[in-house]
Amino acid sequence: MALFTPYIAIDLGTINVLVHVQGRGVVLQEPSVVAIREDDDRTTIVEVGRAAREMFGRTPEAIEVMRPLRDGVIADYFVTEAMLRYFIQKVAGRFHLRRPVVMISVPYGVTSVERRAVKEAGLAAGAREVHLIPEPLAAAIGAGLPVGTPTGNMCVDLGGGSTEAAVVSMNGIVCAESVRVGGVHLDEAIINYTRKKYNLVIGEPTAEEMKIKIGSAKDSGERLEMNVQGRDQIGGLPKTITVNSSELAEAIEEPLAAITHVVRAVLAKTPPELAADIIDRGMALTGGGALLREIDTLLTEQAGVPAYVADNPIACTALGAGKALDELPILQRSIPDL
Repeated sequence: MALFTPYIAIDLGTINVLVHVQGRGVVLQEPSVVAIREDDDRTTIVEVGRAAREMFGRTPEAIEVMRPLRDGVIADYFVTEAMLRYFIQKVAGRFHLRRPVVMISVPYGVTSVERRAVKEAGLAAGAREVHLIPEPLAAAIGAGLPVGTPTGNMCVDLGGGSTEAAVVSMNGIVCAESVRVGGVHLDEAIINYTRKKYNLVIGEPTAEEMKIKIGSAKDSGERLEMNVQGRDQIGGLPKTITVNSSELAEAIEEPLAAITHVVRAVLAKTPPELAADIIDRGMALTGGGALLREIDTLLTEQAGVPAYVADNPIACTALGAGKALDELPILQRSIPDL
């Protein structure tokens, strides 16, 4: 590795961006949110990351707060490039001697057009080289699974925009499935449920707070409650209601069914020898969605394979992408277009 060249790994997520710098670990975790202003056919970046997220739903008409990534892929190229440049400069310094070598995670099964968009955005943001790694492989490496051995390792990455389940062996993905259902879709399900049942209109940040504080993948008998404030749909005035955890489990039942279907679909395609390993080892759950209460219990029941939450699940993909940079020549044997 060239002297003084920064080696940076980026988990480019729908909800959060995590940045890992070689020798320093995960140095940055910020929301993938950008505030922009349109001025006479010119787009100006107002804020990026945490500062932009705090503006969500609270800005005048001239300023739009947006997520430039949708379902794990680029929805707005210009804004994604600006966001990447901001984060790269923040960790590598504005005037670094050499342009960094960057590893960016992408969802499994993205199209060649989507891959090229991510690569070009990384290069335009100041990278010298851009390598792309499938998210389930990066998450499996970050979770500490022995991916370089001829044994079956299963990882389920529950991200903000998509959920991916993969069986990994010999530094490559043997079989995988992906569904564009994640944390954002759980929030949308909570918003719809609250509107239908209570005629209360709430925003994304409130729905996310409900999911984190009292959300559960299944009704466990532990009853948690939370006061929720929003706008009454009929009267149009502010209103407060009390919601409990069993109601939230009912609200997110449908998107969770799509997630369990993906896990079952991968297990159905797994070669028998690797399936035997997975029964012994279980499947690692990574990503922010792994922090949802009872998600491991639900997947264990539905798939018949023990599920466990990896250590530091949110950082697994960034850590794995960072380790992949160290082992690039080895991984390129299994993944030629890495």
